[in-house]
Amino acid sequence: MPQAILVIDDEKAIRKTLAEILGFEGFTIDEAEDGEAGAKKLRENNYDCILCDIKMPRMDGLEVLEIARAHKPDIPFILISGHGNIETAVEAVKKGAFDYISKPPDLNRLLITIRNAMDKKSLVAETKQLRRRISKSTEMIGSSAGIKQINQTIEKVAPTDARVLITGENGVGKELVARRIYELSNRTSAPFIEVNCAAIPSELIESELFGHEKGSFTSAIKQRIGKFEQAHGGTLFLDEIGDMSLEAQAKVLRALQEGKITRIGGEKEIKVDVRVIAATNKNLMQEVEEKKFRLDLYHRLSVIVIHVPALNDRRDDIPALTDHFLKEISQEYNQPQKQIDSDAVKALQQYNWTGNIRELRNVVERLIILSDKKITKKDVEQYIFLK
Repeated sequence: MPQAILVIDDEKAIRKTLAEILGFEGFTIDEAEDGEAGAKKLRENNYDCILCDIKMPRMDGLEVLEIARAHKPDIPFILISGHGNIETAVEAVKKGAFDYISKPPDLNRLLITIRNAMDKKSLVAETKQLRRRISKSTEMIGSSAGIKQINQTIEKVAPTDARVLITGENGVGKELVARRIYELSNRTSAPFIEVNCAAIPSELIESELFGHEKGSFTSAIKQRIGKFEQAHGGTLFLDEIGDMSLEAQAKVLRALQEGKITRIGGEKEIKVDVRVIAATNKNLMQEVEEKKFRLDLYHRLSVIVIHVPALNDRRDDIPALTDHFLKEISQEYNQPQKQIDSDAVKALQQYNWTGNIRELRNVVERLIILSDKKITKKDVEQYIFLK
């Protein structure tokens, strides 16, 4: 999609010249004949860059700049003037202009400035998106008895190096608990490394966890550093550990007992200082009885056990969770937070949440996209069952 530039200048010849040159470069150009018209257009439309004259009737370029900073602060604003001086340029930059160019503009410099401005706009947008992702709270949302107990346990266990086993159905937020423990621990200066044991084929899980040396098997074309080594000094989260093979379980047990690992195909023992947090949706004691899970590994992992209840068992938390997701998803979409009426929330509380928190978030996102300004009970009834 072509990038859009708004050209604001009271001289028609200047607007026409800039429109022709920038149009030839592949930009989409919109024009405004004075400051007031330009201010109206920038309020109503989205642009990737604004070129604005300073001396204009009714409203000068610096006033337009102030309006742009108030309404569209991320759009790069370039001032162009034949009456400027150093003081004007300094004032423009102080007020938030990306750059100041004198008339008649050097076209090469103008094009370079526009490209740099747009590159900066893209970087700012990417940075904001990354910050939103990073800054997402890992706190367990809700005030039910079960969640209060989990938060209290996390606060007690996090500063220690005790191993934790997190249990619960799929989608209840086991990873969230693990990350919260990590964030409140004394290991935050080192990595949080996650391994989904259910997603890795059994023949590759040992290489994933412990690494391998070059040539140790057919496809080992170079040395690989395993997750235990990557997490040295930090936290290793073994998600869905109930799906790990018995052979890999034995090696994990040894790593926990001795604090050492050996890469596949290697002979050297490597010391690792890792706090292990494990999670499972299975009943591990039943798995032990069926000889699918090692009892000694279970005891090593379960110094502290945290059970995360299903969403159906904590329906009182649904209003708070819904509000949290409305805010979070609206920020991701860079739009005002959509409101939801009380009857709609009650309808959400009555639904059978087989997918737990993950399903609730998906439903809230769907409602944000498909509903009008306010989410109603009718919207919930219409859109909740879409699969």
